[in-house]
Amino acid sequence: MLINILIQLFERDLNRLMTEIGLYKEEATIWKIEKGISNSTGNLTLHLIGNLNTYIGKELGGTGYVRNRELEFSAKFVKRDLLIEQLNATLEMVKTTLSSLSNEDLNLEYPILVFTEKTTTEYLLVHLTTHLTYHLGQINYHRRLIEG
Repeated sequence: MLINILIQLFERDLNRLMTEIGLYKEEATIWKIEKGISNSTGNLTLHLIGNLNTYIGKELGGTGYVRNRELEFSAKFVKRDLLIEQLNATLEMVKTTLSSLSNEDLNLEYPILVFTEKTTTEYLLVHLTTHLTYHLGQINYHRRLIEG
């Protein structure tokens, strides 16, 4: 049951993220930062793509994804359409990978150390949903603040 809930939450929030990106009037504004804002929507989006493809795709789905975390925060002016395409691919990967898990898999130790202590797969997946939602809120605020 939790797997279905997780899929619904990831689907809901990744779709909301794609909507937020589409709401920017000017594509260049996706990459804008101002005083007091350390990350643009574009960079937060790249970060979420890298995060989910690493911790769900690579570690649970065996996708072979190779993360470049530094690039997630240094890349600039990736086209809006490409961001949305990457988000759609990430969503499909999340749904496919999570659908392949059993409830017993959720109770297993997550394959790598992410925090200071080992966690269950269930714990890590719940953490990833809250991480996505946290950055989604930042992105919504960024859009409204930057565009007025």
